[in-house]
Amino acid sequence: MLDAAALLALGNLPLVARLMADGAQAGLHPSRRRGAGLEFSQYRPYQPGDDLRRLDWRLAARSDRYYLRESDVDTRLTVRLVLDASASMNHVDAAGVSKLAYARLLLAGLAHVAQQQGDAPGLYVLGPAGLRTIPPRADAGQLPRLFHALATTTAAGLLPADTATAGPLLSRQGNTLTVVVSDFYDLEPTAPLDRLLTQLRAAGGDVLALHLLAPNELTLDYPAAATLEDLETGQRLQLDPGQRPAYQQQLQAWLRQTEQAIRGHGLDYHRLLTDEPPAVALRTVLRRRQGAAR
Repeated sequence: MLDAAALLALGNLPLVARLMADGAQAGLHPSRRRGAGLEFSQYRPYQPGDDLRRLDWRLAARSDRYYLRESDVDTRLTVRLVLDASASMNHVDAAGVSKLAYARLLLAGLAHVAQQQGDAPGLYVLGPAGLRTIPPRADAGQLPRLFHALATTTAAGLLPADTATAGPLLSRQGNTLTVVVSDFYDLEPTAPLDRLLTQLRAAGGDVLALHLLAPNELTLDYPAAATLEDLETGQRLQLDPGQRPAYQQQLQAWLRQTEQAIRGHGLDYHRLLTDEPPAVALRTVLRRRQGAAR
């Protein structure tokens, strides 16, 4: 369970993704489930209330017993991985790991898990220029495409005010899971991220919002004399140690408001810190997802 800094030092995103996926011991959904599918799996005795159309009448005629044909139902997903690439994602924690770098590791692990289950992962990078899209596919070449895109993504600027470029995210392809990784720095009513979440909810499918934070954002663990700069606006603020209690209160209020806003859209919400080993974070996310899918 290496931390993010150690995994990044390996300099091999495909290897890191495989290690994380192998250690997760869970998937995005149960691989198969029993039901009225197309591929026969087994018989089970009839119970009152069962659908009579699934009775095997030939077997009943031979054995004078009633059995239902059960099949494996295809549960494969279209997995849409959405990365916030605005400038605030360049924030670095005490170990030197940026939120963007941590998000790369987490999304690479999710993509690897998705392919292992036969799902179709795709990547959507939301930055100042709009939406960069690698459409979901289940072929063997998809992971290299996703890993290259993740490795070459940089964070800069503000998210575009016009969310019209998010069109590819708003069309469903069968069973769909959308995972949004962001620090939700600009989650205000009518702000780009808020509008995007509203649209995703309206489009249907499952949506999981992963709120990524660095520990030093929570503790304000900086020297007494420090100047803080907003990575998106360039605004600077001189840090006064006496302001820390007020900062903590405002931060906790903002975190509550952010979670309430996201859950208010009807979306699943989970908060992650960059000092947590990415494999542990991946396993936690997958287990939450497994629980939601049952």
